[in-house]
Amino acid sequence: MSQRRRTDNRILEEFRIMKKTIRFISVVFLLLASYFLLPNTVYAVCPICTIAVGAGLGLSRWLGIDDAVSSVWIGGLILSSSFWLIDWLKKKNYELKIKNYEYLVIAAMYAFVLLPLWYGKIIGHPLNTILGVDKIIFGTAVGSIMFLFGMWLDKKVRKIKGKQLFQYQKVIFPVASLVIASLIIYYYGGYLY
Repeated sequence: MSQRRRTDNRILEEFRIMKKTIRFISVVFLLLASYFLLPNTVYAVCPICTIAVGAGLGLSRWLGIDDAVSSVWIGGLILSSSFWLIDWLKKKNYELKIKNYEYLVIAAMYAFVLLPLWYGKIIGHPLNTILGVDKIIFGTAVGSIMFLFGMWLDKKVRKIKGKQLFQYQKVIFPVASLVIASLIIYYYGGYLY
């Protein structure tokens, strides 16, 4: 019985750490979002898209949705924030002596989010896997790929049609791709264990 209590206490402690990590990331995100929303410039990944992805992540965690599904939104948020930071650096004309620094920025953003989750023992739990891969890593990879697909689809439609089809298309395509990926993992993810 004491072994079960220790396991329950450990799970509760991991949950508390995860909540604190998500709160910290949310506060940092809100501070960065408020800073970036003040200028009247257009970014390659707009602030509205980043906020929509962040809101989707917060909502999924609040509803207690599986880590694989929530992590789809983490992947989209990381990539969106990375592109946003790269655009900001280019706008400010920072001359970085590193060739292809964009890849370094993207890697740093992934490390900024995933390393605290790993050190907090949220990533790496042996019972939290899908297809033998940690659910958070799996969902983050799927979310990143789907976010890139949504951005590519938006650009492709604009190129073919010569204009956007509807207002906020630049936001709706990446967010819709994340919603589709979330629904697929939510409904069929249980079969992938």
